[in-house]
Amino acid sequence: MSTSTMPLADAAAMLRRNFKHTLRNPVTVFQAVLFPLVMMAMFVYVFGGAFKVRGEYIDYAVPGLIVMALTYGLGPTAAAVNQDMTKGIINRFKVMDVSHGAVLIGHVVSTTVRGLIADAVIIGVGFAMGFRPHADLLQWLGAIGVMLLLGFAVSWLTVALGLAAKTVESAGLATVPLIMLPFLSSAFVPADTMGTGVRQFAEYQPFTPIVETLRGLLTGHPSSGDTWAALAWCAGFAVVGYVWAVSTFKKRA
Repeated sequence: MSTSTMPLADAAAMLRRNFKHTLRNPVTVFQAVLFPLVMMAMFVYVFGGAFKVRGEYIDYAVPGLIVMALTYGLGPTAAAVNQDMTKGIINRFKVMDVSHGAVLIGHVVSTTVRGLIADAVIIGVGFAMGFRPHADLLQWLGAIGVMLLLGFAVSWLTVALGLAAKTVESAGLATVPLIMLPFLSSAFVPADTMGTGVRQFAEYQPFTPIVETLRGLLTGHPSSGDTWAALAWCAGFAVVGYVWAVSTFKKRA
């Protein structure tokens, strides 16, 4: 096998390893897929009638739930990354001459794929609950692209948080801000209906333009301003996460 294909083969092996760990850990599956569905049912059937939005609430809520589904599966990834660093697994990989980058790439790709699966489930169940988007083919492709970019970006940031944490427990807690930020955005209620202070925070935090971009694409009325802001935030997450993760890994591995 050539030297150029070795890292790819190692990354594929790490990806298979992470998927097997996911399937063996019901908590990870619950957090990544099932809990967003629980939140979806709660917001649509319990709280939805109390929120004043244009059109059906399910159409308003699904884009926010898509983003939330991507963030809810991040805790187990940060914990798994930290466990690899603190339990001696990386040292074993060194002895086996496994590419260092493959370890990080395996976590990033598996987390991204897991998030996209959760989003597919959210959208499918949303259709069953009355979700009726008006997006054409290009707008659907754009929405999928935003989901993929966001999942990839927050995955790198999560890997960096897991590497920087001192313990497995603190690694899981480090992702709480990423999990909570969608709740403090326009995901479930318009930002202009919020109180002073909270409204300004919701308007200028990173997840609001991401949610609004998805909402605009799925309703057939995309906003270029929100789209550019969303792409910039995702790119920022990815760059910061990648640089932070690589530098931390080199110091600790």
